[in-house]
Amino acid sequence: MLKRNSLLLILLLPLTLLAQDSLQVDPKGKLTGQWRNYYMNTFNKEELKDFTALATGGHLKYAYRFTPQFSVTGAVHTSVNTWIQDLTIPDPITGKRSRYEEGLFNRLDLDEKFLFVAGELFARYKLKEHEWRLGRMKFVSPLVNPEDGRMIPTFVQGFHYSWKPAEKSLFEAGILNEIAPRSTGGFYSIGESIGTYGTGRNWLGEPAEYAGNTHSDFLITAHANFNLLEQLNVDFWNYYADNVFNTSYLNPEWYINEQYSLEMEWVHQERVGDGGNALEEFRYFEGNSSDVLGTRINYKWDRSSLALSYNRILPHGQFIFPREWGREFLFSFQKRERSEGSADNHALVAYYNTNIPLEEIGTNVRSILSVGHQWKPSVLDPRLNKYAVPDYTQVNLDLFFDFEKWKNLKAELLLVGKFASSHFPDNPNFYLNKTDLFHIDLILNYNF
Repeated sequence: MLKRNSLLLILLLPLTLLAQDSLQVDPKGKLTGQWRNYYMNTFNKEELKDFTALATGGHLKYAYRFTPQFSVTGAVHTSVNTWIQDLTIPDPITGKRSRYEEGLFNRLDLDEKFLFVAGELFARYKLKEHEWRLGRMKFVSPLVNPEDGRMIPTFVQGFHYSWKPAEKSLFEAGILNEIAPRSTGGFYSIGESIGTYGTGRNWLGEPAEYAGNTHSDFLITAHANFNLLEQLNVDFWNYYADNVFNTSYLNPEWYINEQYSLEMEWVHQERVGDGGNALEEFRYFEGNSSDVLGTRINYKWDRSSLALSYNRILPHGQFIFPREWGREFLFSFQKRERSEGSADNHALVAYYNTNIPLEEIGTNVRSILSVGHQWKPSVLDPRLNKYAVPDYTQVNLDLFFDFEKWKNLKAELLLVGKFASSHFPDNPNFYLNKTDLFHIDLILNYNF
């Protein structure tokens, strides 16, 4: 992996040097970047350990346009651990480390103070309706995405094609052979990438052992977005993970009028091959299938919107999708938690978004308030609750700041409260980094 990153760095250096010259004389080249600072703090219940971290870093990106149709883009990303707390020291009661803070760095080697990832290096050929990309790049979809909630996002490697025949129609397909999960510091094959995050329990209640034992060579994606009727939009995604699973995602949205819209979503999964490994003790996808159903109603007015969302994971199988590949943008998603790993699960979340112009200080604040509750299966049932997360209520307040005088400076403040709300054994492992906690994120980005 080190050799591959070194090779990419060698390839990117000439582009970076060329970028410096092009800023002055060559309009075909463009150098952009970001300086990113990220403070994170989790206050756990009572005597359980609190975790904190501060990272600084960012990225440099250079794109060079050889012709109006053909361009090459490269980018390097970094994260530096300021070491305000030694995250290698676990909570003394449970023996577990931080869940969120270690994600700012290389969670596979927390002694590594400087993280460097050559995350993007791709060629792009674009016509009026068609676009082809080949190489390492970001990829945005409901389940595979950059999940840019840490210092360095997730990247993919492969080929991607998109066709946009009309303003409201888009068709895409791609094949990926490597993924660089955020917080890992490098690219891995599809099978190797599964298990670089926490693996939870298998169906016997023992620690899952699929990390390093999942056999999968490629991931095929397909996407269609179009208007079935004038006011009915359909979004469809499919993810085929070789020898592991096939996951389909369907999201129709009906625009009732300018203020109201109604959405539905359905995630259906089927095991492919042997689910990652022929041996049950090393298998990632243990069930045969799973289904997630969801509905959401949206109401918009002036500078605000309100949404009420409900998701139901049916009892017959766990919703399983690699956490390493991105956030799960289900209707009931809230930052700092997931529904993945559960079956027989109910989730209800209300979202209130608004823009608050503070003209007297030249600042605009966009706020997202979400309040949700998850009705989880028993923490003692590993078939229905892979990560042993109890019922909880979660309240998030996410604030985004735009400054009139410093247009390149962006700030975000995220406040999260999670509260256990069911009867379960009084075991600290069901609380640490899961419930009865308060979490803070403060992010400062300077874009140039």
